[in-house]
Parts: sequence; structure tokens; C-alpha cells
Amino acid sequence: MTLKWHDPERVAQLDAALSERILLLDGAMGTMIQAAGLAEDDYRGRRFADHPDDLKGNNDLLVLTRPDLISEIHRDFLAVGCDLVETNTFNANRISQADYALEDLSEEINRVAARLAREACAGFEEQNPHKPRFVVGILGPTNRTASISPDVSNPGYRAVTFDDLVAAYREATRGLLDGGVDLIMIETVFDTLNAKAAVFAVGDEFEARGRRWPLMISGTITDASGRTLSGQTPEAFYYSVAHARPYSVGFNCALGADQLKAHVRALSRVATTRISAHPNAGLPNEFGEYDESPEDMAAVVRSYAEEGLINIIGGCCGTTPRHLAAIGEVVAEFSPRPNREAEAA
Repeated sequence: MTLKWHDPERVAQLDAALSERILLLDGAMGTMIQAAGLAEDDYRGRRFADHPDDLKGNNDLLVLTRPDLISEIHRDFLAVGCDLVETNTFNANRISQADYALEDLSEEINRVAARLAREACAGFEEQNPHKPRFVVGILGPTNRTASISPDVSNPGYRAVTFDDLVAAYREATRGLLDGGVDLIMIETVFDTLNAKAAVFAVGDEFEARGRRWPLMISGTITDASGRTLSGQTPEAFYYSVAHARPYSVGFNCALGADQLKAHVRALSRVATTRISAHPNAGLPNEFGEYDESPEDMAAVVRSYAEEGLINIIGGCCGTTPRHLAAIGEVVAEFSPRPNREAEAA
């Protein structure tokens, strides 16, 4: 039995927007947080003042200790026209939060992050009811891989099990849905087995609620070989997750727009659903920073739109509201990639 949409009217708004134009996903939350120059105390706040571990760098925790900053970042992206805003939850799962001894906060972080994004979107929708803004609940890849051993001398060893991943993803999903997201995105997929655990967990949570939400899945091509870390080509990645009937599939991170384009094109050739992309602002320099200007990135992204490759475009590492403003301007004149789901039905 196919579950009904949680909010059919909201999904209809999203469908209508995607049929009219290429939608703009936001940019790099981490880049914006880094630019704020935060100190350890910002991450701790009053609540975690006596926590025994260092917390600086735990960006997801900021939804609890610096919600003002996270909300401001959401508003900055919305102000330049972003249609979809991602929750600040890339590492808000039990497995990743264990590095900070905060694993028990996973569900709360996800719930609060979703509410902050929801409030920011609601404010902009109130100003312009004719342009709906959508909250995308983010499920990151975790810092473990289910397919590859971290111990070269013991190739059969795994640092995490499929069941561990399912439990962590389901907990995070509960928080995101309770917080009011419009969509779920499983993103930066470097290991498709991890993604399958996420798909399984999300599906279980949908079943428990008797409703479903649109599901986006975005992989990452890790190098010039054109494969994910677990060895899949773009086409193989798509066929591995197509059973989940995703609302969109795509790629993000690792590569700049120029390097990623061929892989998005390969995905577009085989996928029967919508295509998303959010590349980095070029490749990192020797200091790990991203130097590609908004104008240069937008010029490359324009060619994605000219070729009819995409339905949703955004930015990953290094991308700021200025990048998204430039990208939004260049894609506005082009039609979105036709949705081929009906052809495959």
C-alpha cells in the first residue's frame, strides 16, 4: 500500500513550483558558521558550560546554543531567493554526536533545527504568500562506512552495522518530522549501503506515522574517477536507490560545478525522477578554503540549466548567499528538466 502524503497541499505547491522553474536550494551552512568566528563558549552556551568534552566544531549543537545565528543564516539565504532551506543537521545523528559525548541529544537537535528553519521560511512566506519556501530535513552520511573496513589489515571489519545506522537515522528522522520539515534529504552519500540504511529507517518512520514525505537522495562523487567512495558510477548509484521512489536524486559536495557536471549529466540520462545538484564553490585551496567567485560558479551552473539537466540547484562547501543570488539569476531564464516519472509509469 502506498502511503498518502503527510501534507498533500504542501506537496502540490512544491510540484507546481518545480513544473514552472528551477528551484534554488540554499548554500553551505558550515561555511557561514565558520565566517562567524565562533569560540568554544558559543558552542557550549549555558547549558553545556560544564560538559567534559571540547565542543567547538559541533555545528549542529548551535541550534541549541546559538539559535539566533542559525536563524540568521537561514534568513540570509531566503533573502536572496532560495526556495528550499536545509536544516542544520548534517551530523545530528547518534553515531556522529558520539564524538562529542552528546549522542542522546540527536533527536532534540533535529527537532529544534527543523523548527528554526520552519520559522524562518514562515516569515518569508508571510511577506510573499505567492512564493512558498520549503524546509529540507538533512540526514548526513555519518562518520562511519558500512561497506569499507577502516582497518587495512582486517578487511572484514566494520566500524558500524546496518542496524546501528538504521537506528541512528530513524531517531534523527523522528526529530526532523516532529519539527515540521517538508522534505527529507539523505545527502552526501559516499557509501550507498549507508544510504540504504537511511532509506530503510525513513520508510519505517513513514509507516509508523501512516504518512510519507518527499524524499531527496544526493550522492557524492569523491574524485576524478567518477565514482562514489564505495565504488559506484553515477548510473549504478541511481539504480541502487531507485527502489525508494525518491522525489529527486542528485549529487553534491567533493567537486566544484565544473568537475561535477559530467556526473550530473550521466545521472540525468538514466533517472526518471527530478535531478538536484549542489556543488562546491570550486576545489579547495591549500588552506582548505574555497575561492570560486559567485560569478564564476554561476557561469558554470548556467550551462547545467542550458542543457536541461536540473530541477533543483544549490551550493555546498564554500557557497554563500552571494553565490546563490548569482546562481538564481542565471537559471531563472531556463526551464527545469522535464520530470520523466510519468514516462516510466
